[in-house]
Amino acid sequence: MTALVTGCAGFVGSHLTESLLNDGIPVLGIDCFNDNYARAQKLRNLERARDWDAFDFVPVDLARGNLEELLLECDVVFHLAAEPGVRQSWGSRFATYVRNNVEATQLLLEAACAHPGVRFVFASSSSVYGQAERFPTSEDTVPMPASPYGVTKLAAEHLCHAYRANHAIETVSLRFFSVYGPRQRPDMAFARFCDAVLDDRSISVLGDGRQTRDFTFVADVVRATRAAASIPSLGGGPYNIGGGSRVSLMDAVGILESVVGQRIAVEHRDPEAGDVHDTAADTALAARELRFRPQTTLAEGLALQFQSAVLERAVRESATLTG
Repeated sequence: MTALVTGCAGFVGSHLTESLLNDGIPVLGIDCFNDNYARAQKLRNLERARDWDAFDFVPVDLARGNLEELLLECDVVFHLAAEPGVRQSWGSRFATYVRNNVEATQLLLEAACAHPGVRFVFASSSSVYGQAERFPTSEDTVPMPASPYGVTKLAAEHLCHAYRANHAIETVSLRFFSVYGPRQRPDMAFARFCDAVLDDRSISVLGDGRQTRDFTFVADVVRATRAAASIPSLGGGPYNIGGGSRVSLMDAVGILESVVGQRIAVEHRDPEAGDVHDTAADTALAARELRFRPQTTLAEGLALQFQSAVLERAVRESATLTG
C-alpha cells in the first residue's frame, strides 16, 4: 500500500505519517503550509518523517486543482488538510475556510474519480454537531454547526457522500473530538496551557471552565484513521472518534496540575462565538465497525504532551544558544 496524506505537516497529519512509515508503508505527503500557525513548527513536525526513504514530500495547494497525478500510485487517501479553528472562521476569513475545506476537498474527490478502488478517508470534526441536545452524541443526531468552520466541515462530509453515491469512491468520514497530544496546534487549549506553565504565567480559560469536552489523544485518532483505511467493505460513516470520557475544562486543568506538580493560576475570559458548551462522543458505531477503543487516559495523554513541550522548549533554547 502507498498512502497519500494531505496536511502531513500538521498536528494529526504528522503523527499519522510517522505511524504509516513505521509500519513500512510508503507515504506521499502533501502540505501547503497555510498561515494558521508558524511554518517553522510545521517543518519541525516533519523532521522525523524526512528520515525515511519511503517518504516523499510535495508542497501543493490542493485548492489550485490539477491533482490527478498525485493519486497515480496511491491506494489510500488520508485527507487531513484543512483550515482549522472555530474562533477564526468568522468574518472575512470565511472565504479561506470555504477554499481550503470545501473547494480543496471537492477537487481531491474529483481527482479520485480517475482512480477506482482508492479508499478516501476524510477527517471531519465534532464541530458539525454544534451544541448537541443529548450526550453522548451519536452519529444519527442531526448536525447543527455553531460556527462557520463546522459548516465547512459538514459541507465536505456531504461532498464525500455525494462522490461515494455517484462515483463509487470509497469515502469514509471520521468526526474527531477535541484531539490533543504532542505537536498540538499552538492556539489550542492544552498547548497554550503547557507553554504558560513553562513560562510561569497564568492560563486563560474561556468562561467559567465548566464546559466539557471529549478529549481524544492523537495516537488513538491515528489508530482509528488507519482502521478506516484498512477494513474492507466499510460503510462511509460518519464515525465519531472520541476519547471515551467527558471532562470539564477546569477538571482537565486539575489533571495538568498533577502532571506538572504545581498549582496553575487561572484567568477567566468571556466565551467566544462558536464555542459550544459541551461535547461527548457516542463511539459505539466506531467500536463495532472500526474496532476502535481509545487506549489513552487524559492523565496519561497530558503527561506525554507536557513532556513533549518541555523537550521542544529545551531544543529551541539550545538552538538559540548555539546559533
